[in-house]
Amino acid sequence: MGKKKNKSKRPIKSLKDPEQVVTSDYIGGDSFDELLSKLIRGVEVAKASAGGLPEKIWMKQQFCVGVNDVTRVLERMPAAVASHSGCSSEASTRKALRRAPLVPLQAVLVVADCHPKWLTKHIPILASTRQVPVLCVKDNKGSSLRLGQVANVRTALAIGIKARDSIINKTIDEVLKGINAVADEQKISTPVPSSSSSPVA
Repeated sequence: MGKKKNKSKRPIKSLKDPEQVVTSDYIGGDSFDELLSKLIRGVEVAKASAGGLPEKIWMKQQFCVGVNDVTRVLERMPAAVASHSGCSSEASTRKALRRAPLVPLQAVLVVADCHPKWLTKHIPILASTRQVPVLCVKDNKGSSLRLGQVANVRTALAIGIKARDSIINKTIDEVLKGINAVADEQKISTPVPSSSSSPVA
């Protein structure tokens, strides 16, 4: 009988975990309730002023609903950092000109407590290369149902808000400013350890 080779038991190193890329914490509890109520209120007001568009078409103009749709739009957005793929920028510009005009995303809402987690794991990384803020929402396994209410669907693991200068975009701007203000306060209140030590006599 032949001997079996022992495989290396070292863990495989990944480039970056999405938790490391996303700097914001989860939005849950009362702040999640407040965010949803603001968004639903904004959708209702914007829908009333939309005119005679059917609801499905209007929703498609405002949101990307679902992991696949959000991923598709993020991939079509130009990367904010220089790519290392080696392809020329002229070729990518020609490809972009052949496609339909793209409305960039203002922000992405992602359910943090979905199972399996790999369904949404790529979205924060992809969004960070496009400089699109990601808001991870969490609510004891009911997040996808509650997030679906925003876009009038049954469930949604991810929703992208398109930048269209509407009431919905103003609501998201307020939320992002609030999150940035809280993050700035936390940076100020955290003491910085001093690296200088007193000389010993």
